[in-house]
Amino acid sequence: MKETLHRIKVFLQSAGFKKYAKRFGFFILGVIALLLIACGGLSIYFNRNKTEIIAKINTKINENINGKFHIGDFQYKFLTGFPNFTLALKDVELKDNKWNMHKHTLLKAQEIEVRLNVVSLLQKEINIHKVLINDAQIYIYKAPDGYSNSNIFKPKKEKTPENKEKPETTIGQIDLNNVRFTIDNHVGHKLFDFDVASLKSKVNYDGDNWQTDLFLDTQINSLAFNTVHGSFAKQKRLKGTLAVSFNAEKEKIDVKTDGLKIGTDSFDIVAFFNLGKSNSLFGINIGTTILWQNASNLLSGNISSKLNRFNLKKPIDVNCDIKGDLNAEGDPKIVVQAIIKDNELSIPDGQLNDCNFKGIFTNNFKPKEGFTDANSAVILTRFSATYQNIPLKIPQLSINNLEKPLATGTVSSDFDVSKLNEISNDKWIQFTEGHATANLQFQFDIVDLYINKPKFIGNVNVTNTSFDFIPKNVHAEKVNIQLEFTQQALLIKKIAYKHKKNTIYIEGKIDNFLNLYYDAPEQMVVNWKIYCPNIDIKQFLGVLASSKKQTVAKTNKKPTISNHLRTVIEKCSVVIDIKADKITYNKLTATNTTARIQMLNSKLVIKNGSLQTSGGGITFNAEVSPSGKNFAFGSNAQVNRVDIASFLKSFNNFGIKSFTPNNIHGRLSSSANVTGLMNSNGELITNSTHGSLVFNVTQGALVNFEPIMKVGKYAFPFRDVKNITFSDLSGDFKLRGEMVDINKLTISSSVLNLDAKGVYSFGRGTNLALTIPLRNSKNDAKLATKAERDAVREKGIVLRLVAYDDNGKMKIKKGKKEKEK
Repeated sequence: MKETLHRIKVFLQSAGFKKYAKRFGFFILGVIALLLIACGGLSIYFNRNKTEIIAKINTKINENINGKFHIGDFQYKFLTGFPNFTLALKDVELKDNKWNMHKHTLLKAQEIEVRLNVVSLLQKEINIHKVLINDAQIYIYKAPDGYSNSNIFKPKKEKTPENKEKPETTIGQIDLNNVRFTIDNHVGHKLFDFDVASLKSKVNYDGDNWQTDLFLDTQINSLAFNTVHGSFAKQKRLKGTLAVSFNAEKEKIDVKTDGLKIGTDSFDIVAFFNLGKSNSLFGINIGTTILWQNASNLLSGNISSKLNRFNLKKPIDVNCDIKGDLNAEGDPKIVVQAIIKDNELSIPDGQLNDCNFKGIFTNNFKPKEGFTDANSAVILTRFSATYQNIPLKIPQLSINNLEKPLATGTVSSDFDVSKLNEISNDKWIQFTEGHATANLQFQFDIVDLYINKPKFIGNVNVTNTSFDFIPKNVHAEKVNIQLEFTQQALLIKKIAYKHKKNTIYIEGKIDNFLNLYYDAPEQMVVNWKIYCPNIDIKQFLGVLASSKKQTVAKTNKKPTISNHLRTVIEKCSVVIDIKADKITYNKLTATNTTARIQMLNSKLVIKNGSLQTSGGGITFNAEVSPSGKNFAFGSNAQVNRVDIASFLKSFNNFGIKSFTPNNIHGRLSSSANVTGLMNSNGELITNSTHGSLVFNVTQGALVNFEPIMKVGKYAFPFRDVKNITFSDLSGDFKLRGEMVDINKLTISSSVLNLDAKGVYSFGRGTNLALTIPLRNSKNDAKLATKAERDAVREKGIVLRLVAYDDNGKMKIKKGKKEKEK
């Protein structure tokens, strides 16, 4: 290696090498001198032939235009673009012949630099090597009648045999710097407006065809295919290299680019533009991976204003296809396709997680109905996501007519119902267990991009669910529910509801459910059919309790599904046809019970009630409604031959303290119209009853009844007043709280006959007149007719007594009762 370097050093220092190096240096200096002489010669040539050259340029340009071309000044740029001849045109204007009508100058440039091929120039030919346009405005205008200022260029003449071999003028390279380029098409209502910071294009010709790789750096002021709807990519920077080719025979420009920057995102674009007078179709295909908001902001205002209400957290793969006619009015055909994988979708109604689907937007849903919002649609296929942890699957969702959007599709779901707790933001119902499956066809309007009035056809099945209905303090366990939505009604099937020791089997129907649910919940009637093998009424009184009112701050937020469902439940009416094998209420046990129950707001109305109890039967109508912490009730009942002792025990003797059910025997028949209060435990509140009562007791007996025994002790010491049998025991009472107005009380017994009239009090204030014939009535029951018994009833001595209240104690005295104050 050292030997080789030594030889090179010796060679460079040799006389031969120095000799040749000196000659080469003179050669270089000669070439430089020749170049300077040539440039000087070109300058001299230009100055001497300036008028002729400019004339040829003007002639060449004017041969191809119908208008006016004006140059303010020009100059030759020494050595610029050498070896080409560079001419700088100053203050250039190009106007068509109708400029005075529309005032749009086709070209206005502070400087246009033209580089001419020297060899061609010496041969008296103009061959433009390069054109540089600096600080210019290019405005292509198309009037509503179809006229365009770009028609300034005359059509090419067919070549004659004489000039067929003569080459045409060509432009090898075009550069633009700080140029505003505008296409204003009033026929198609299109406006394309760009601030071109830099454009560089070197053109390769193949006959009349050409191709170039065009570098572009521009600001998009407007890319409006329909000026009514606004611009695509407005105020975005576009930068990249485009492969552009022109086919003269097809009059078509093709464009292709990879990685074109629009804003901060990269796009792959393939496009074509037909330039023929009878064919001005174009097509643009754009592919990218982009964030939702970035993509939305590239679209026109009528689309982005809607899409900006949505968002996808992660980038998505998007392909956009735009096809139209540059001379046609209205929007072009737009088809956008996107692939979404494991993304988060935000919508005005909430957020969808784990989102996967393919989305398609088209503004030509029905091919023959135009490219309008009314004929636009969004189609989602193979959609899957979770909404507040509830999984959703939709094979296909279509949103048609974006002026009045209508969504249709089929949704299925399979989830644990405890996940519904996250939807109920006011916590009015809480699920603790259970599983649900749903398969529903749906349809809903979209108003201001919110889901409005969704309607369903299909079924929902819930198994083994347990929940707390908090407003009514109801707890349900192991409930099975089957819902079937139809066009005509909502069918509720196979509900097995377990509440404490009660099991209830329920089926229901809501006619016209889909319409009333949203528009008139107060007119909705829920028809239930309920069968209960065994039920305790007291356990269900909590269902009637008034919902707790919650103070909620006023907001402008749209009511949630949970809020609306709760409102419907509170407003709708409920009609229940109930049948029970056994019902218990306190100590009352009834069998073979049937009734129709209506729940109107918080009121319970019972109609056509019928039951068997205490060896007899009861028919009744009743109302129960919350009254503060208690329940107000009203009842119209007919009692037929019930065992009086058992019946009194069932109702805690109606609060009477002066005797017990053990004091009286017999069969009771009565007619009552009573109102009163019960507490939250279902107990009758003493002294709260009002109304009327008519009764009759047959096969009656009074055993150890203290008021009679007190009288008998003195008046009838030799009669059995402890065991009195009755041939007639009847009365007509009016109930006034703790007071009872006894309009009539007739007792025909084995000891004596007694008639009573006046006021009996469960507390203070008794004032009761007693009429007691002293004759022994033991054998009166043997008389055949009532007339005979009435005839002998008051024979003999008649004792008139008053039972009255004395400081809370009942006392008896002779005489008539005091007049009521």
